[in-house]
Formats: sequence, C-alpha cells, structure tokens
Amino acid sequence: MRFSKVLLVSLIAAVLMGLGTPAVTAQEPVPEAPVPTVPGNFTLQGQFTRIAYNNEGWVSLGYRTANDSQGQDWLMVEVGLSLRKPAKNQTLTREAFTLKMPDGSIVPLATQKEYNGAGYLRALNARADTVRDSINYFPVEANQACALSFFTDPTNRGSMSRDQVELSIRRACLGRLFFKLPAGQKIVPGQYWLYTDFAGSQVQTPFRILTKEEQKYLKKNWKDLKKQHEAFLNAEAEKAKQQQ
Repeated sequence: MRFSKVLLVSLIAAVLMGLGTPAVTAQEPVPEAPVPTVPGNFTLQGQFTRIAYNNEGWVSLGYRTANDSQGQDWLMVEVGLSLRKPAKNQTLTREAFTLKMPDGSIVPLATQKEYNGAGYLRALNARADTVRDSINYFPVEANQACALSFFTDPTNRGSMSRDQVELSIRRACLGRLFFKLPAGQKIVPGQYWLYTDFAGSQVQTPFRILTKEEQKYLKKNWKDLKKQHEAFLNAEAEKAKQQQ
C-alpha cells in the first residue's frame, strides 16, 4: 500500500514527537500520542535515540539495532541511566526493566543464562558495534561514568555479569539490555516502551520500530523534521510557563 505525502508527513512527525502511527485510511486521521500510564516527559535526541525522565530518574535509549532486527526474537537496546537531583542513591536490579510490546504484553529482561544459551548473540552485538548512536545524554550533575553489566561475554573468563547497578545523581551508567521475546513473537513495526522502575517511580520510554517506508522517509527528511520537533517542544515549554 502506498502512503500519500500528507500521511507520511503526519506519520513521521508523529514518530519524531513520540506519537503513534495513524491508521492508514482514506480520511488520513490525525495521529495520537502514545500516552504513558505514569507522569513523565520524553523526547528525542536522534533518529533512533530517545530520552525519558521524571523527577526521580533519567533514561536515554538507543534502538537502531532493535529497528534493524525485525523478524528476530531477541531485542536489544542501549541505555543510559542516572538519577535526578535530589533523588537519593539507589540500587536497580534486573527486575527493574521490562519491555512493553505493541500488543500490550510485557517481556522481562533476559537472564545471563538465556543470553549464554543464545550463543552470546555475536551477530547482534557485532552489528550494534558497527553502527550505533550516542546515548551519552545525562543531567549536568551526572559526570561519573559507570557500566551496566547485566550481560557479559561468557567466552571471556575475566568478565562477570552483575544483577544490579548502583545509581546516584553523579553516576552516568551505560550498557545494553537484552530481551528474549516469548515463543511465537518477533520484532515487528509498532509502538514499544522500555519501563524502568526506580525506587519511587517508573520512567516509561517510548520507541517505535519503523516500516521500511517510514524509515526511508525519516532518513531523507530528518533535518527538517528535527527542526519541527524542536519548535514543537519550545512551544510546549512556553505554554507550560504561561500556565504556572
């Protein structure tokens, strides 16, 4: 099915602003935002980079590899985690991370045992190492680098996976999260969410797996759409100030 130019502009603008894709109909309906179930904010920093935060936690997310893995049953995202001032230090375990699928089902973070059983996912990691987007975006207080080590190479005897990560407003923690989709499920185009459970709240980070046509249009028109997105955010910020 061919998209009209008007619908494509509406659709990709929706992708950039964290919105869902409108249904493809003759009426070309206005897209609606995917509504988080908890308070929070989210925006984009790149074509495949999203940032979400609330008063407690901060999550930056890169999902180019996930978008390129359509049809597969392992989904990987690169994440950056920190706390926002004045949140107190806290520990996040594997259970703090879940993936919401387009059909609404929830997938837990994979275990190191599942990761090992998949053959270390060499091809997936190699692809992520070759083409990747920076997710090194954090609050200004977060200036101490740290690593998320939920998954490690089992062939490297010197490496060790850890089932938790220590967070503070000073720590900027980076790493990869892997999700093994249930039997029968594959990565398909649609709206996904990474849920991150901090000590007192949840941050919900939306990201969209794109069709080939959506991705082609996004790449071609990225600069203009980025400007439109920033103008939208500035207008929303100004509106919020006026309402205070």
